[in-house]
Amino acid sequence: MSESALQGPDFSRGDGLLPAIAQDFETGDVLMLAYMNEESYAETLQSGRAVYFSRSRGKLWRKGEESGNVQQVQEICFDCDADTILLKVRQVGGAACHEGFRSCFFRKVTSDGFEVVGERLFDPQEVYGKSK
Repeated sequence: MSESALQGPDFSRGDGLLPAIAQDFETGDVLMLAYMNEESYAETLQSGRAVYFSRSRGKLWRKGEESGNVQQVQEICFDCDADTILLKVRQVGGAACHEGFRSCFFRKVTSDGFEVVGERLFDPQEVYGKSK
């Protein structure tokens, strides 16, 4: 086992940003993929709520800060290379996706292209005041 695997995620990899998968603690459903840096990881550990690093905004993103759909972290795991984080969460508010779906993975590839397999739980226009 590598030294970093004993200490926690290795933020020296991935230019300091590691992929973080959010999974429903009870159902095992994959809700979303985001990125974490050392600061967001530390705040997540301290607060018990999922905090990510937004690559598009270039700053910390406290999940649910606009929508109220926070993620309460129940467990944190990381992979054998210590370069991917798995957050097992309780999704408050039902929707993890900024497009209003429970999971960001609401499109399924079919022979005709894709189909939407999730139900939209909120209108992003109403929650964020703009189309997402």
